[in-house]
Amino acid sequence: MFDGKFRTSVDKAVKPVGNSLRRTGMSPDHLTIIGLVVAVFAAVAIGLGYLQLGLLLVILAALPDLFDGALAKASNTSSQRGAFFDSVIDRATDALLFGGVAWHLASTPSPRMAMLPFGVMAVSSLISYERAKAESLGLDAKGGLMERAERIILLCLGLLFEPLLVPILWIMLVLTAVTAVQRFFKVWHQASVAPVTAAKIELRRTRRQHRRVVRSERRRTSSIARPIRRPPRD
Repeated sequence: MFDGKFRTSVDKAVKPVGNSLRRTGMSPDHLTIIGLVVAVFAAVAIGLGYLQLGLLLVILAALPDLFDGALAKASNTSSQRGAFFDSVIDRATDALLFGGVAWHLASTPSPRMAMLPFGVMAVSSLISYERAKAESLGLDAKGGLMERAERIILLCLGLLFEPLLVPILWIMLVLTAVTAVQRFFKVWHQASVAPVTAAKIELRRTRRQHRRVVRSERRRTSSIARPIRRPPRD
């Protein structure tokens, strides 16, 4: 949801940062790896119960992920390989952070609540799969109430106010499941009309090609049929 509504504004805001980072000689992959390393420390801090420290580290881990795209655009190094690498590291970072939360909850008086972060991750992986599969089919599966940015924001709120951590995880689980359903029906609707649309596009392309062939044939025939003027004899 945030990604769709605020992506343009965020890109404009971080563009100067990308230009500054370009002068350092760093690559977007360097920032992505830095974010992953910081996320490891964040997961350890959360698992040991240092939630405020974990909150600070989660924010620090999110900054490289925010700036790597700006750096890629500023240095003109955007690529499919970079996008793939960034996406995979995002999934690994999420697993680390929610794994740390699960470890922390396992040491509380209600250790069964440790299943909540795993539930969030399970449904989140379904959301990621829906988008990946849809894009492989040429369809769009972006959007929804609870994308990655919303999950990180809610996680930060739960780490800041520890008594709200479990209720926030429940809210996150429900909204993530709703997002999975939203994306399913969005792709289902597109897939139901995609063959018809593709057929229409192919028909239009064939007609345009046929018209070009006809015009070319007419011009060729016209040039052959045109009488040849001979110069007058002396």
